Formats: sequence, C-alpha cells, structure tokens
Amino acid sequence: MRNGHRPLLAATTIAALTTGVAYLFGPSTLPPKGKPKAAAEKTKSAAPAGKSRRGAAEACTTSTNPAKRQLRGVWLATVHNVDWPSRTGLSPARQQAEYVRILDEAARRNFNAVFVQVRPASDAFYRSPYEPWSQWLTGTAGKDPGWEPLPFLIAEAHKRGMEFHAWFNPYRAAETADTGKLPASHPARAHAAWTVRYAGKLYYNPGLPEVRDYTTKIVDDVVRRYDVDGVHFDDYFYPYPVAGAKFGDAAAFTKYGKGSSLAKWRRANVDKLVEQVGAAVHAAKPHVKFGISPFGIWRNKAEDPTGSDTKGLSAYDAIYSDARAWIKAGSVDYVMPQLYWPRGFAAADYAKLVPWWAEQVKGTNVHLYIGQALYRVGTRDDAAWTKAGELPAHLTLNRKHPEVKGDVYFSAAQLARNPLKVLDRIAADHYAHPALPPLMKDRGGAAPATPAGLRVTAARLLWNASPGARAYAVYRVAGATPGDCATADARNLLAVVPGTGGAEQSFAATGGGTYLVTALDRLGNESSPATAALP
Repeated sequence: MRNGHRPLLAATTIAALTTGVAYLFGPSTLPPKGKPKAAAEKTKSAAPAGKSRRGAAEACTTSTNPAKRQLRGVWLATVHNVDWPSRTGLSPARQQAEYVRILDEAARRNFNAVFVQVRPASDAFYRSPYEPWSQWLTGTAGKDPGWEPLPFLIAEAHKRGMEFHAWFNPYRAAETADTGKLPASHPARAHAAWTVRYAGKLYYNPGLPEVRDYTTKIVDDVVRRYDVDGVHFDDYFYPYPVAGAKFGDAAAFTKYGKGSSLAKWRRANVDKLVEQVGAAVHAAKPHVKFGISPFGIWRNKAEDPTGSDTKGLSAYDAIYSDARAWIKAGSVDYVMPQLYWPRGFAAADYAKLVPWWAEQVKGTNVHLYIGQALYRVGTRDDAAWTKAGELPAHLTLNRKHPEVKGDVYFSAAQLARNPLKVLDRIAADHYAHPALPPLMKDRGGAAPATPAGLRVTAARLLWNASPGARAYAVYRVAGATPGDCATADARNLLAVVPGTGGAEQSFAATGGGTYLVTALDRLGNESSPATAALP
C-alpha cells in the first residue's frame, strides 16, 4: 500500500519501479515516497437529539468546521516494522509501551480511529488456528511472542474512544517464493496449488474459489472472536505489474473463465471476494464495518470517459480493482481512496480526484474517506510537499464536498515526527474539537438512554452509565439555558468520554456554564442530552 505515486509514470516504468515498495504497502508514486483559515461553513440541519424536549420544529444552523461527525484515522503498518513494533524481538512490555505511545499521540490530536495491520502476509498478530505468528513480532515466522497482541491493541484503542479496524492483506502469501523458508504449518505449504509465484514473491491465486473461501474464513474468525469495529482491506488484489513478469493463473482461467476475457474474469474474482467477505462480516456481527482503500485512480478519462481527469496507473486495468463496482453493489461500507498527490499535480491532481470520488458515492450509503499522504510531507517528491500548508489545504477542500466524511493518514510513525509541524496546523484549523464517528445507517444500532443522575460534585460531572453506551459526549455552553441546538454541531463539544464499564461515569468540569452529556452506542448513535449547570 501506501507509498504514493510511481503508478503515475508510464505503465512500463511503473512495472519496474514498484515491485519492492508496492509489495509492502501498495504503489509508490515518484521516487520512494500559506495557512489560510477557512471560514466555518454553515448548513441547515434537522433538530438535534433532544429536540423533543420542547416540541419545537425549528431547524438548527450548524457549522461543518469543526465537524461534529468525521472519521479521523491513522494506518498502523506492522509489515517490516514500519510503524509498530519498532523492531522484532522486543519484550511484550516494550511492544505494549510503543503502541500506547502511538495511540496517546493520536488521541492528543483528536483522532478517533486506528487501522492496524493484523495480517500482513498470511500470518497473524493474534493467536490464529489457521496461520502462523507474524515474523514481525519475534523475527521468526511462527514463533510465539509470549503474549497475544490483538486483544490488547483493541482494548487500548477503545480506552481512548477510538474505533479499531483490523487491516488484512487478502492475497499476499509470503515475501519469498521459496515455500521451504516458511513454517511447516504455513497454509501456502499445505495448499501449494493455491499459490502463484510472481516477481520473487508468493501470492494466493484470486481465481480459485478455495482461496476466496479461505480468505473469508480468516476474516470471519477474527470478527467472531475479537471486538473489532471494522475490517479493512488494502489496495492489494492482483499484484502491481512488474516488467517481464507474468502472473501464472492460466490454468485457473481455463477452468473458471467460462468464455470471459482474462481482465474481466480477474475483476470478477476480486468482486466476488469483496462481496463474500462483506456478507460474512455482517452476518457475524452486523455492527462491524467493512471497507477498502483502493488506489486513487479508478480509470483515466483516456481509458473511459467516466473516469477521472488523470494520467496515471488505472487500478481497474492494472490490478483488476473495480472500486466503482463495489460502490454500486453496496458490497462495502466505505471506500478510502489513496489520494497521495498534491493539488495541481499534472498526472493526478488532488483537487480533481476528490470531486470525482465524491460523485461516485453520491446517493449511496457507501461512505467516502480520503487516504492522506502524511509520510510525504517535508519530502522533495514534489515542491508542494515542502510546504506545510499543502496537507491542511486538502482538508479545507474536502469540506466543499459533503460526501467526504473523514480522512486517514499514512502512517502512524509520522504522528510523533510531525513533519513541518503539519499536524499542529491540522489540529488548530480542523481538529480543535473532538468528533463523533459518521453514522452508517446500514450497520444499525440505536441511541442509548439519556444519561441519568447527572450532577456536579467538586468540579466533576458525574452521571449513571447508560445501558449499551460505548462512550459519552460532553458539551458546554455559556449561561443557564442551553437551547435546543446546543448539541447540533461540534462548537460546544468538549470531549468524547469512553465508557469505563462501571456504574458511574465522570468528567472534570473546569469552567462555568451549562454542561450537556449524551450517550453514544458503538456506532455513534447519540441520545438526547442531560444537563447540569455550574456557577
């Protein structure tokens, strides 16, 4: 995944350049990878939760900056220890401490979601009955790390009010084509017929129904056994093209192609997996979200008049990834295109790609989040990335398109580095307030009961836990009468307080005014507010 923009070069060039980096994260786009403050946009909204207190029917005038509902996420790559753990062989305590530091940094900047790579290459960061322990934990594939990371990773995210999305690579089998170097129990050894050697790597063959069933079983196992909030696929489907290399799926095509063209058959294979996994996820736990972060260019206008005004690699044609088909079929809950290019970039202009993707999801229940290239800030890949204002300007542009419901940044290691202090600018101009997750109607849920027993004791708000509440939103307004629109947007939002599991919840009330507390279920459905005033 996520190393930017080499696919924007000519197809023959990209094939040669992306082999190594693209296998790890996705395509890499060039060589390896003013501070305007926008006025708050105003919009009319329906009356907020709690409107019925007065029975009024008036709408509220709300602000989209700050946004009340917005996904603010970060990718945490484990392959090659890109983000976590920092190296193999660390003690469990050291691994845990490193992860906590990453989450604390994200929470400090009002992020609310983390996308953690739990299956980099047919291996596991959890105790799997099917696949070996990841080598990126101990340095040796299959070696027990002495603890099970996934429950800890999830619990720490939830403690900070963050959604936890488990990130899987569906077809990557191993970084070596030599199966003799894999653990004896590795599925690629047990099912050699499932695999294809390509450019020195090993992949599962997307054209085999057995592979689709196996991949679905891996995901289903995690969803059923762990308290994840989402399942996430990267942009890896068929491998990115490598000059002189041919993907050896001819036998499967002969058996299953049924008169289709090779390209159409390959796209259909991917579509089938996406539909199958999405159905399995929702059957196991309807509240769990399923989404994919495709390469940022579906097709170029030169290839398809309905494509984007770009001149880069076409995911549709090169890796057989048809994100628009998934949107139309509703087989994903969200798409998160990796738009790792600046505004004005000739081959792939961010300012042209955002409206194109917004148009694709318009009128559907599929959410659109944007994958942002935090890792490129401060590099000399393009002059735009040497300017601290480029990435914040992306978020400003996004506000012109209501279909864009958030952003996710690659990658977690950059949170502490804060290149060009860009995160300080984003925090000040866009993330100054917390945000609730965008609501997904298809995933259901229901607002918990309004918090009962709200009271003030020694400058602390106290209230009784609401059954079914994952967290609580705390608002503050001046004066004793908050009005019906006090919780309609984020201007009064002070904090999202994760539930502790106890009978009583609390929050430090450090200023005067009237406080309002609402209860949130795990999907962000919000109750009417309870109120309490401080002098």
